[in-house]
Amino acid sequence: MDQLHEKYGRLKDLLRGFGGVAVAFSGGVDSTFLLKAAREALGDRVLAVTAQSCFFPRRELDEANDFCARERIRHEICVCDELNVPGLRENPRNRCYLCKRALFEKMIALAASRGFGCVAEGSNMDDMGDYRPGLQAVAELGVKSPLRDAGLYKAEIRVLSKELGLPTWNKPSFACLASRFVYGEPLSEEKLNMVERAEQLLLELGLTQMRVRVHGDVARIEALPEQFALVMQNRERLAAEFKKIGFGYAALDLQGYRTGSMNETLGTK
Repeated sequence: MDQLHEKYGRLKDLLRGFGGVAVAFSGGVDSTFLLKAAREALGDRVLAVTAQSCFFPRRELDEANDFCARERIRHEICVCDELNVPGLRENPRNRCYLCKRALFEKMIALAASRGFGCVAEGSNMDDMGDYRPGLQAVAELGVKSPLRDAGLYKAEIRVLSKELGLPTWNKPSFACLASRFVYGEPLSEEKLNMVERAEQLLLELGLTQMRVRVHGDVARIEALPEQFALVMQNRERLAAEFKKIGFGYAALDLQGYRTGSMNETLGTK
């Protein structure tokens, strides 16, 4: 724990060096931890900025609002319409870059209008792997990544979050809803809403870490292997509900939940 506390101290030193900071706050594990650290380091010189978008479920925005209200942190909503970003609706391989570039440009402008010249986001050391073109946009725009600069990994953030009493310490990882689609499959608000409704159904059923990936009219459910039985026990209900949502078929992925599964075929096409 001494090493973790040293990293946490390093993080707060980095944040103090900013003088004031607007935190891109999604309500997830990393950004909640970053916002808490910023609050401790900078007091009232902190602004939380949360995107309101069809790329993110409403429940995430509600949780972000609740956290800021409890912690008495100034909170702004940045209304985004990513589907109008040129080229993004076609869901190209650099979708994440296009999205993050547009999103952070808006957040930077909003933060500047509120007197904050520094914007920080919550990527950690684990985000250095996989295919993450969004980090290129972060670097190009000068957005700070203090969790990475402090050398913090996801598991360490969860441990420290628990120690700090944060409700997100064991919250399942989340990625934007656009990541549920095969590259090249056009995106629409209707399709994104279908994924949100399907995943909400699985959450209400009791699944924790999961995804609903879309392949045409097939919904591929990724769940933790230890929760396969829960899916199968409710297979008839799920099949019926997924059809009501608009999917032709629902399938359980036997490999189970894993991050970035839509990137697995990038090198094969």
